[in-house]
Amino acid sequence: MVKAIVGANWGDEGKGKITDMLAEESDIIVRFQGGSNAGHTIINDYGKFALHILPSGVFYNHTTSVIGNGVALNIQNLVNEIDSLVKQGVPQPKVLVSDRAQILMPYHILFDQYEEERLGGKSFGSTKSGIAPFYSDKYAKTGFQVNELFDDEAVLKEKVYRVLETKNVLVEHLYHKAPIDPEEIFRELLKYREMVRPFVCDVSVFLRDAIKAGKKILLEGQLGSLKDPDFGIYPMVTSSSTLASYGAIGAGIPGYEIKDVVTVVKAYSSAVGAGEFVSEIFGAEADELRRRGGDGGEFGATTGRPRRMGWFDAVASRYGCRMQGATEVALTVLDVLGYLDELPICIGYEIDGKVTRDFPPTPQLKKAKPVYTTLPGWKTEIRGITKYEDLPENCRNYIEFIEKELEVPITMVSNGPGRHEIIHRQSSLTK
Repeated sequence: MVKAIVGANWGDEGKGKITDMLAEESDIIVRFQGGSNAGHTIINDYGKFALHILPSGVFYNHTTSVIGNGVALNIQNLVNEIDSLVKQGVPQPKVLVSDRAQILMPYHILFDQYEEERLGGKSFGSTKSGIAPFYSDKYAKTGFQVNELFDDEAVLKEKVYRVLETKNVLVEHLYHKAPIDPEEIFRELLKYREMVRPFVCDVSVFLRDAIKAGKKILLEGQLGSLKDPDFGIYPMVTSSSTLASYGAIGAGIPGYEIKDVVTVVKAYSSAVGAGEFVSEIFGAEADELRRRGGDGGEFGATTGRPRRMGWFDAVASRYGCRMQGATEVALTVLDVLGYLDELPICIGYEIDGKVTRDFPPTPQLKKAKPVYTTLPGWKTEIRGITKYEDLPENCRNYIEFIEKELEVPITMVSNGPGRHEIIHRQSSLTK
């Protein structure tokens, strides 16, 4: 049984917690895209962690954590992250890395930094983790797969020199920086070979056998629907598909094996980085929500940047669930909203005098103004509540209004950052 866990919005929805929780009853957790450019915050019995490349189910002894072929593999970060967990008392995790995963090279990070510097005020708000240059090289067929590290060294060295011949033209003449030394890059790749050697396997075969054996597999996505390069707020998006459909490709399994898509939706909106954000709020109102939000304030797990804040956007969230193929929704950080007298919900976008409930492409999105409805708040703490019927009536009304807007069953409601601070509910939409 394969289940995907993905985000409906701009990322930051709380997918890490949901994956960590569901991993308790799973065998294998697979990261299928993205790289170290985003983080999943986990709070469990070992402490608080911000994972950047390891799957969020890495804390259990019985699970195997897999880095799929769709991931931008920063080998140094992977090893550092494993070592950091062990130093904090987490048992040595079982980790596998696809031999078809591609390696994030040191110069990818340089190119990311150089390009943001060159663009100045028109930059993309990159995390400068090398992700866009990495995926550019992957699809330009000038990247390096993990299996190439174990090929003939002369072949590997020749490719390094060939690739850097063109890279250095840009480095010297576009960015006006010192050229990259191919010998240094080659030596770094030889170090990577030894670092990654214990983890490498044919992940597609491993997962094929696991599926045949009836194992429970979670596919963990990074970011959310609105950061997808095809269906997101292009061009202010990430460089790999954030959709559950890509989970099959990024893990190396047939698409029909994904039986359930848990789409994580935040009870309010937040985003890191530039791009269109129709329900965004500002000033003291945003500061207060940011201060109270998340598990210790709304700040990026990777960058530490203050997140942009907004009210719940039903238009964007419904679209995000549709593009993910959501079969169920986990609604997160609901407990944060208990201080509010009223809860605005964006139920439509006004564009050129007309109101739409459908999420448009970026040129129209730039002109969109939010259309709000308002629900009464519940004005009380809901952490510690374990049964849905024990939630305040106005809190249940808020959940059920959102569910009606999403048109997908809300089966889980997170009312705290801890692993088991979650309420399971039976939705009237469940078939």
